[in-house]
Amino acid sequence: MPDQFIIETRGLTREFNGFLAVNDVSLRVRRGHIHALIGPNGAGKTTCFNLLTKFLIPTRGQILFKGEDITHARAAEVARRGMVRSFQVSAVFPHLTVLENVRVALQRTLGRTFHFWRCDSSLAVLDPRALALLEAVDLASFAQTLAVALPYGRKRALEIATTLAMEPELMLLDEPTQGMGHEDVGKVTALIKRAAAERTVLMVEHNMNVVATIADTITVMQRGRIIADGTYAEVSRSAQVIEAYMGSGQQELQGARA
Repeated sequence: MPDQFIIETRGLTREFNGFLAVNDVSLRVRRGHIHALIGPNGAGKTTCFNLLTKFLIPTRGQILFKGEDITHARAAEVARRGMVRSFQVSAVFPHLTVLENVRVALQRTLGRTFHFWRCDSSLAVLDPRALALLEAVDLASFAQTLAVALPYGRKRALEIATTLAMEPELMLLDEPTQGMGHEDVGKVTALIKRAAAERTVLMVEHNMNVVATIADTITVMQRGRIIADGTYAEVSRSAQVIEAYMGSGQQELQGARA
């Protein structure tokens, strides 16, 4: 049924000077699931994310969010409706504390979004919720630390906390474990799984061990098109997917469950 899917695209296409970066993509993301979008470099994954979150306008096709057409909506409107994303590049305020970063994201609950000039005392009402979010991502002990001083993995955890502060129904994560060591990958993977307990997660991810561990559904893209869709076991057996992941990528795909 349509209400089972929080977001759906129909024939989504984006062309750049004759180059089809996203080509006739029909994607459905089931509510309450972790859905991974994977594929080789240049497959169109991030462009697809940019189309969903309205940083780009489709050349043609349709995007439905919670059953409503958002194809021509603005990015801010989509965020207000409950679709919030993170980016590949760290997007925290480096010279604010960890607590202050989360408070910035929470300000919209007071009806005065992003008023940096407000004095600390007027924002103190947000502290309990901010601290609860930091506790959820294992950052409570870093509350008074400047974000610039955080290790890379902790910065990504802070980004997840600020994303959660926006109370999204659909959280889009673009390469959440990129550049992390093994220990940080494990921590962030656990955070994503906890975050998905109360919402839907759509993620672009290259780490096949992460995808194999937490994704309920996987969509594989190549050259702007979807070439496979299903569980990890299903897509990892696809001859077309194996061909797309030639060499080390193929070994990683097949070895993720080993």
